[in-house]
Amino acid sequence: MIKTSYISKTVADLKPSGIRRFFDLAANMEGVVSLGVGEPDFVTSWSIREAAIASLEEGRTSYTANAGIIELRREISWYMEKEFRVSYNPDNQIIVTVGASQAIDIALRAVVNPGEEVLVVEPCFVSYAPLVSMAGGVPITIQTDKEHDFKLLPEVLEAAITPKTKAIMICSPNNPTGTQLGKEDLTRLSEIIKKHDLLVIADEIYAELAYDEAFTSIAVIPGMMERTILINGFSKGFAMTGWRLGFVCAPKEISEAMLKIHQYTMMCASTMAQYAALEALKNGMEDVEEMRRSYRRRRNYIVKSFNEIGLDCHNPGGAFYAFPSIANTGLSSQEFAEQLLLNERVAVVPGDVFGQSGEGHIRCSYASSMEQLQEAITRIGRFLER
Repeated sequence: MIKTSYISKTVADLKPSGIRRFFDLAANMEGVVSLGVGEPDFVTSWSIREAAIASLEEGRTSYTANAGIIELRREISWYMEKEFRVSYNPDNQIIVTVGASQAIDIALRAVVNPGEEVLVVEPCFVSYAPLVSMAGGVPITIQTDKEHDFKLLPEVLEAAITPKTKAIMICSPNNPTGTQLGKEDLTRLSEIIKKHDLLVIADEIYAELAYDEAFTSIAVIPGMMERTILINGFSKGFAMTGWRLGFVCAPKEISEAMLKIHQYTMMCASTMAQYAALEALKNGMEDVEEMRRSYRRRRNYIVKSFNEIGLDCHNPGGAFYAFPSIANTGLSSQEFAEQLLLNERVAVVPGDVFGQSGEGHIRCSYASSMEQLQEAITRIGRFLER
């Protein structure tokens, strides 16, 4: 028996991912319709796969530069300027990472000192607070609510700031709510952020999946680029989750600090995946647009359907998640998700795993076929009637 004292106290205190538990339950059941998986249902485009195969056939199997191949960093720089109007130097302000998750990890470890506070806006992706803790920081959660479409209000942000606050983590479009912060929202928040001299870690992994208005990066707001660490990647917009490739853009001094951690912990991202990503940026935008149109149709269907069967659901501006309220059932998020899975074989994620402000909701991914979405709605409607 291994002594518990062998385990780091920081790690021992971390809670396992609440998402995983429902995936594990569903995996052992037959006939499950899953709305739980947070990844595209599209296969990576053939030209991208072909580029990866070609890189292997050409013998490109060595390490790359720690920050990634320069051709890819240049393409990322061009892409970010063309699509989102933010300009980063590929030589010293862009690092190619092993997914956006690693980018968030090294960003936090590069800027957070022990005991400093990082504001985490909930509901949010389950890894944010644990990554802050593992970096030695103290995660301070800020609650948002459905009445304001889960948008962070400037006065709520200001009330959460203390002398120990170092940074704030913002995800737009958001996982799990799909909420997108527009330019006016970001401008108002930026005034508070600049006033208190905070850093921003902006998770923009869903930037390509914005439906009703153009995506705005917080880095384009005047005075924000020099204090923003911008996270993005290829998993969601380009349907490349399994390739594990992301990137982080930041001011030179912060980028250099992150690169030190990346050098010692990861060396470099997969060479094959980097050449695939290079092709994605050069020739993959038509496929991205096709996926975006498909997700938008599915969003419209599932939001309308949830409201029709009695689950109040706001209209998400991006990503591929609906976040309906189940408060009128009298069940907790955990109870609803468990009973729905056991009785109707539909897998959803209880909202409270994304933070306390997610209680009373469930996260439903609409990155599934229309046939699956229709079947899921039928089963959920039947569950509600019973």
